[in-house]
Amino acid sequence: MTDLVSIGECMVELSRRGDAMSLGYGGDTFNTAVYAARLGLDVAYATALGDDPYSQGICDLAAGEKVDISGVPRLAGRVPGLYVIETDSKGERRFFYWRDSAPARSLFELDEAAGLIARIEKAAIVYFSGITLSLYTPAGLDRFADTLARAKAGGASIAFDGNYRPRGWGGDPARAQAIFRRFLPLVDIMLPTFDDEQALWSDASPQDTLIRLAGHGIGEIAVKDGTNGAFLTSGAASAHVPVPETVSPVDTTAAGDSFNAGYLAARRRGRSSEEAALQGHRLAARVISHRGAIIPGDAMAGLGPA
Repeated sequence: MTDLVSIGECMVELSRRGDAMSLGYGGDTFNTAVYAARLGLDVAYATALGDDPYSQGICDLAAGEKVDISGVPRLAGRVPGLYVIETDSKGERRFFYWRDSAPARSLFELDEAAGLIARIEKAAIVYFSGITLSLYTPAGLDRFADTLARAKAGGASIAFDGNYRPRGWGGDPARAQAIFRRFLPLVDIMLPTFDDEQALWSDASPQDTLIRLAGHGIGEIAVKDGTNGAFLTSGAASAHVPVPETVSPVDTTAAGDSFNAGYLAARRRGRSSEEAALQGHRLAARVISHRGAIIPGDAMAGLGPA
């Protein structure tokens, strides 16, 4: 059984370094997959790619990070999406995307994805995000929902980060809300960022987010709230896990993605939700101290497997 199957899109990443651009690869659920693998989980990534050199670059990166992408369809003549990161003097970033025809959008409509879908259904943890949901057509969403339902029935824990990005929904929050409402009853572990939840649902506080999500029957929730720490519920218990130390960010890209990796890796190893949130904070602090979505492996020295 694979510990974690993460589902979504990995893109070509260009980030500004002075007057030059640095080439890399990233995407929210791919970032989480990489960091979870570095923390010792057996991880697979579910997406679709092209047959171009940049798709091969993603494959090479995944192999180097021990993220299994066997079974990922490679579509002739297609290329992955592209995003550019512009970071301000405070480390906050803006993203600019070129991804409308990315092959990842077709994953759940491809006959070639049957083996990958079977692997999702047999995973211990299945992870996806609001960005994942924004990729698919109605037919793709139907097959994805069926896949998650079968995984859940087979004993998988379904983990979800709302990760709401208005651009990905064409400026239509009502559509995003409707699709989120469809998928939330399938979720066992919710890992949202408060700013995203506030933007989509107008929540007044992290506590309001906890209450609203619990109303969908989600038993385990960790709301990330930046330097304010994480607010948790697990069953009837609630807790606040502050960040162990405040870090001045160089680049906040993948802060939430890496927290999620630390959290899920710790939970898979049997740690409490409070210990998992602390692991997530520590990893996120290390990530935001470096540029880019995926930091060098040696920059994680001392964190170790969860």
